[in-house]
Amino acid sequence: MAKGILGLKLGMTTVYVGDVAVPVTIVKAGPCVVVDKKTKERDGYEAVKLGFIEVKPEKLSKPQRGAFNKKNLSSFKFVKEIRGMDGDIGETVTVDIFKSEKFVRVTGISKGKGFAGVVKRWGFGGWPRTHGHAATRRPGSIGQRSTPGRVFKGMKMAGRLGNDTVTLRNLEIVKIERNQNLMLIKGSLPGNENSLVVIRD
Repeated sequence: MAKGILGLKLGMTTVYVGDVAVPVTIVKAGPCVVVDKKTKERDGYEAVKLGFIEVKPEKLSKPQRGAFNKKNLSSFKFVKEIRGMDGDIGETVTVDIFKSEKFVRVTGISKGKGFAGVVKRWGFGGWPRTHGHAATRRPGSIGQRSTPGRVFKGMKMAGRLGNDTVTLRNLEIVKIERNQNLMLIKGSLPGNENSLVVIRD
């Protein structure tokens, strides 16, 4: 069975593993509550929906409140589906489910950088920085002559950078603090501080 939990990226720090300083990201993982369950017979696949961070019902829309009231559950700020995971509605999922795991994969939304040029967005070299060139960060030619007479789809150009769903695999769990629901994961994770991340086995 798959394992998964929702968490908040709190920030980065350094911990010592023996004599080696290891950069880690601190994640407040759970506790989450199973708010819905999908079955193969009814939905075609198995999954559970996890709710994370309780909020007042007034903070949610009317359809969202109705979904929680129907099952007599508290209202949650974040709700995400974990495929292949098993659990009963109302069951609490804590960071303990990863105590036997060594590596995890983490999904989050990367930092949005806004509109960016080709040098920042794609790593273009730009134009010469001397001999009278005024615009040094231009992309250069983006097409051919009258044949085909158009710009191909997928051409690397300036545009929105970041704010994408990013999944990192095989991230090492350095430490788990069960009393505080904290998980220390080696390296950096996508997203800003206090942004939502989904941790799976």
